[in-house]
Amino acid sequence: MRNETTGAARESAATMPEITGPIQQGGTSARTPGEPGQALGGSKETPGESAPPPSRSGQESGESTRPPGQSSQAPREVVRPPGKPAPSPADALRPVSGATALPWEELVRTALLGTDRRASPVPGHSGGSAPGALLAAAAVRTVRYRAGLRPATPAAPFPAPAKPDARPPLPRAARNRLAQLLAVRAAGGGDRRGAAPDLTELLPQWLATALQQGYAPPHDLLPALLDAARARTDLRPAALAFAGPRALWLAQHNPAWRFALRGAAGQPSPEDAEGVARLWEEGLFAERVTLLGALREREPDRARELLATTWRTERAEDRLLFLDSLRAGLSEADEPFLDESLADRSRNVRSTAAELLSSLPGSALGARMAERAASCVSLALTGAPRIAVEAPHECDAGMERDGVTAKPPASRGERSWWFGQLVEATPLATWGGRLGGRTPEEVVALPVEEGWQSELHGAWCRAAVRQQDAAWSRALLGAPGSPVADGPGAVSLAERARLLGALPADERADWVAGFISAHGLSESFQLLGTCPAPWAGSLGRAVVDALTSARRAGGYPWSYSGIMGLAERCLDPAEAPRLATLTQAGPPAPDTPANSTTAYWADAFERLAGTLRLREAMHTELTQPPA
Repeated sequence: MRNETTGAARESAATMPEITGPIQQGGTSARTPGEPGQALGGSKETPGESAPPPSRSGQESGESTRPPGQSSQAPREVVRPPGKPAPSPADALRPVSGATALPWEELVRTALLGTDRRASPVPGHSGGSAPGALLAAAAVRTVRYRAGLRPATPAAPFPAPAKPDARPPLPRAARNRLAQLLAVRAAGGGDRRGAAPDLTELLPQWLATALQQGYAPPHDLLPALLDAARARTDLRPAALAFAGPRALWLAQHNPAWRFALRGAAGQPSPEDAEGVARLWEEGLFAERVTLLGALREREPDRARELLATTWRTERAEDRLLFLDSLRAGLSEADEPFLDESLADRSRNVRSTAAELLSSLPGSALGARMAERAASCVSLALTGAPRIAVEAPHECDAGMERDGVTAKPPASRGERSWWFGQLVEATPLATWGGRLGGRTPEEVVALPVEEGWQSELHGAWCRAAVRQQDAAWSRALLGAPGSPVADGPGAVSLAERARLLGALPADERADWVAGFISAHGLSESFQLLGTCPAPWAGSLGRAVVDALTSARRAGGYPWSYSGIMGLAERCLDPAEAPRLATLTQAGPPAPDTPANSTTAYWADAFERLAGTLRLREAMHTELTQPPA
């Protein structure tokens, strides 16, 4: 049937006259899936309409008649008045007044099964074959769909234009660089194999520098930039701040970019009191959290007062997240509100409120905790100076109100669990006077009786992180060269990483550099993540030296892929010249084993050096004044 249909289609296309007929009014209509021209519109049989009844004689409609008992596969004989010429397939489809177009589904079903297996919905004629008539009907139906749509009247006025962006445009070189970074991201990211730099991780640094320079984005790259922000949530704050008001305008007309309207860029200004109140009362939860956080950064007291207006009507899980936003700008002025939250119905809310209050050294809760902890920790009365511990024997109602969780987790004893919570909520300034006026280093150096040292030092570590106390963090960290799991206070890398966050950035980098020089890179990934980019000179040199030592020792470069990735993003580009000698594989030695990693190390260093040069070029393109 397929060859027959194809030949008939060519024949009917050559002889089919121009098709004219009524076009459905209104410009739009219902369509079924799979109809031709679906994107443009067309007509469909509507309820209440029906096909015209066939003539009893079949002469007017051109239908064939069949004697009783004759098979449907037998050739059909056309009955028409004498002298009337045989119509072509296209003539049979010419619309008449009141006629309804054949359903597209019927045409498709017949074409799939074949006219020899299914009776064609198109009348057959002696002047043409059934396949030809079927294809002619499909062609007519397609043309009518494409041509039958009238321009629709706009349902609403055109939207107002976006607010102007007064920032200067990007330099041409920086604009081309942004297009390159976005194109790589849209193509699925970079390839970590070989020596080519990974461009996907350079977009955050590019955006940060562009924001510092105060440039406006190219309009034609805004869709790609919004797509990148949609795919990576870590990019959204910088991407939306750089994209400016035109991106918000685009987000209003594309549901895929609606996340931009929930960010800080789509928030009302703090000066718009009415807009702030309306969004707080009517906005989505994510929008309210963003609003509270932005307001907290600028006006902490006003943000707290806004939260208090709806605090009692919020859900428990919402109260918990709202309360956590008060960490930014936490001060003594927040103590009354937090103290009231200690009586909240939710245990998690009570615990968070107690944690925030313990971060304020002068809070009433801190004083209550200090009194309880002082009764548990003291200097031994006899013998060499040492710390004696007497853990609490019960968790009373007052302790629970102040955030102490009564039930310990699995594998923890009740007394040690209560003791740790009391110590970590106690102001660290308590211990100098309680333990003989000693400095933090001297207190940490004191031995602890009966195996309580790990529990006591761990609680002090959590208190130092919570209170951001640099002196105690420094004492608990100890020297960088001390054993990894046997420091003076910190007993794990995770605790040391948290303590480093309380130190100034330069001191933090120096400490990590000393740790890498003493212990190598195998256990330094978590510590390197606490150091801001670009790394200080001492830290960058320590990392490069450690990588060089690992190469000489025959280590596998893929074992240091995480460190290499951090170095590509955080190493100072000034270190690129030092890597030049490390990028050459060199001639193989006579006794080089078959599984030598020399070439892999050369590729890794070449990729690192190339990325550093690319970062330097990006910075120059954005900061160098135009010629």
